[in-house]
Amino acid sequence: MGESIGQILSLAVGVALSPFPIIGVVLMLGTPRARSDGPAFVMGWVLGLAVVGTIVLLASGGADASDEGQPADWVSVLHLVLGVLLLWEAVRQWRGRPRGTEEVELPKWMRAVDSFTPVKAGALGIALSALNPKNLLLVIAAAGAIAQTGTSAGTQAAALAVFVVIATLGTGTPVVLYFALKERSKHILDDLKLWMGRNNAAIVSVICLVIAAKLVGDAVSGLSS
Repeated sequence: MGESIGQILSLAVGVALSPFPIIGVVLMLGTPRARSDGPAFVMGWVLGLAVVGTIVLLASGGADASDEGQPADWVSVLHLVLGVLLLWEAVRQWRGRPRGTEEVELPKWMRAVDSFTPVKAGALGIALSALNPKNLLLVIAAAGAIAQTGTSAGTQAAALAVFVVIATLGTGTPVVLYFALKERSKHILDDLKLWMGRNNAAIVSVICLVIAAKLVGDAVSGLSS
């Protein structure tokens, strides 16, 4: 399983460092339903990652992602396509970053978190983990990387579980701080929210650029071997 973890570690960190979902869960922790909405959001986040990852693993297994211990050509092509898409996302985010004293435009759903029920919070967690373009590309890349190792189904499932755990650290940590520190966590979480909101575009751009370079490099290496 060590090979799989090495392949997915950077991808999992890329998912974990998702500014808007982290800001969203911090906002929920400031509402009257914090004790239910925060955990519900994280559970939805985990479910979204697990479902997409499992689907890709099953599809990759049926399509023979591993060819005598080496990635199949179609996996390398997939990595190349994902790398290009992430590069495009990096450019898009960078061009849309706030300049000077320009205010950061936050998603409309953030203004409605006070009225969220646990069901809505969970559904939002699923959407932001599984349907957000950056995260979707990273989950597909991670599941493909796990499948290409050609290990047993149990080992691949364990590797996917590790990916999900690491990818949940970003949204899960504020919830843990909230329950562990209670009122003392407010200052920490408020500072985190402001910093990530201001630097969202730059964070996402750097993550996408670094991982795009990795995926393109893996693809070129796989297709030339």
